[in-house]
Amino acid sequence: MNERPAPAIPNTDVLVVGSVNEDHFQFVHTFPRPGETVAALASRRGLGGKGANQAVAAARAGADVRFLAKVGADAAAADALVVLRAAGVRTDAVADEAGYATGSAAIAVDASGENWVIVDAGANARLTPSDIDAEFDSHGAPLVVLTQGETPAASLEQAARRARQAGARFVLNLAPVLDVPSEVLNNCDPLIVNEHEAQAVASNLGLAPGGATELVAELASVSRSVVITLGAAGSVAAAGGEVWSAPGFPVDGVVDTTGAGDAFVGSLCARLALGEDLPAAMTWASAAASLSVERPGAAESYAAAVEVEGRLAQSGAIA
Repeated sequence: MNERPAPAIPNTDVLVVGSVNEDHFQFVHTFPRPGETVAALASRRGLGGKGANQAVAAARAGADVRFLAKVGADAAAADALVVLRAAGVRTDAVADEAGYATGSAAIAVDASGENWVIVDAGANARLTPSDIDAEFDSHGAPLVVLTQGETPAASLEQAARRARQAGARFVLNLAPVLDVPSEVLNNCDPLIVNEHEAQAVASNLGLAPGGATELVAELASVSRSVVITLGAAGSVAAAGGEVWSAPGFPVDGVVDTTGAGDAFVGSLCARLALGEDLPAAMTWASAAASLSVERPGAAESYAAAVEVEGRLAQSGAIA
């Protein structure tokens, strides 16, 4: 596999290309069965979308973050921008798309903190390869380019292409799983998926099914590096013929698991951009994700860097 070209002088640590949603939460004791109506214990709304969540997580982990996205000209967009800017995310590349509403998600959270989610892409679907080109042409190369499966496929592919041309590190959180070209997967460093997504990607590639350790090694034959997240058990990764794992962290009660995976992904990219190697970045990201599940919501549940450092120190992961 070819080495990455030398990067140009970066304009930012992390460029996140992705989605913005207004999340509508309903907290319930148990999820309804088909045809059943249940009463909500409480409800709330907040910032969501994998791109927005991961941008906030990366900024809270200490990176300089620029966000490229599409929103509607509506109150949901205005609210989203307030939260993004408060977290330190640069939002001048978040553009209004006339005639479309900001993306939205309906989220139910049960008493154990588990969730189900229904997403309406809205303006997110209007992010185009031309938008990617305009960003790179105007602002140059970041250290890390991060995108997700919620990004339109053509734009995801263009982000990978422009990252490679600029010498930036390309990270893909393939959630949800899309059937992307092999040249996109070849450039991922890392490809980040959970166990179910890893199985789906392996199936798309005609690879043998298996457990996380077997799958991560198989997928690393296609991508530069691969991380498979394992929830409370941490994560496992492979690169250059090596396989290793990072631990999960004990939590003080699970309140809401919504966005925990995004906390992991955004934090990991920030720590890579700040110079940590992949194993160290994975450990940091696991600590950040563990703090997020102790609080309600997605982006608003993400901890500041000092809190993550405290958890790492408490666990003995850092001195």
